[in-house]
Amino acid sequence: MSATTRRLMKEAAELSASSPSPSPHFFAHPVSDSNLFDWHFTIAGPPAPSPYAGGVYHGRIVLPPQYPLRPPSFRFLTPSGRFEVNREICLSISGHHEETWQPAWGIRTALVAIRSFMDGDPKGQIGGVDAPDEVRRMLAQKSREWRCECLQGKTNAEALQEWREMCRSKGIDPDEEEKGAAPPKEMQLHVKNPPESAKSGNETNTTSVSQEQSSPPRAGTTESGMEQPRTTAAVATPRTPSAPSSTGSPPPNVSQESPWLDRAIIGVFIALVFMILRRLVHMDVL
Repeated sequence: MSATTRRLMKEAAELSASSPSPSPHFFAHPVSDSNLFDWHFTIAGPPAPSPYAGGVYHGRIVLPPQYPLRPPSFRFLTPSGRFEVNREICLSISGHHEETWQPAWGIRTALVAIRSFMDGDPKGQIGGVDAPDEVRRMLAQKSREWRCECLQGKTNAEALQEWREMCRSKGIDPDEEEKGAAPPKEMQLHVKNPPESAKSGNETNTTSVSQEQSSPPRAGTTESGMEQPRTTAAVATPRTPSAPSSTGSPPPNVSQESPWLDRAIIGVFIALVFMILRRLVHMDVL
């Protein structure tokens, strides 16, 4: 038996009716005993005054073969006005952001997080819907009558009520919110675009530009909204050797004494010629 299979069987037991401390606000289970990688969940909406109060929603969890080293994906099958139907939700606990997933998290922790995030602002989140509160309240009531084959003919509300009665038999009050059920602070919703506060980092400060004319332009912002480091020193540009001037003036590095050297050489040459001619004349005289 692989480590992934053992982990999934353990989580299925923790979320089953045999668990010593089930949550009265949601339950989840594999769709079939032969496939531990495809789960369904049923979850109650957040308490009043949330527009999802009274709603009971159904969704799907798909786990990768590398779970828990890689995160699962989550999607709602019941319309809610908060998440698109049958589209993967962009969460720090989902496959959209594998870099933030922690193997210590599990399906139960993820469902606690999803329930707490329902009242959050979509802000362009992938899979998010920004519907009016009246639409969300209407869909919350309709969600109670929604049915899935995995619930064996029961509606969402009937299945959750049956689950809550089981929790009550174990001394768990369904009307009370779970203590310590808040998701880890590392969990969060993710959006497609950076918030406006991050976008403002793209604006150029004219005062800074005037004081740093030797610096290159600002690099702007990254996709996460973080401003990239700005270089404060001028970038060195390779110099190309300049061609000699056509005016005949010597290059800057040539010594200015070179004309005197040329004259000395010419003088020596003239003296040698004069001495040769004088010797020739003397020989003719003899």
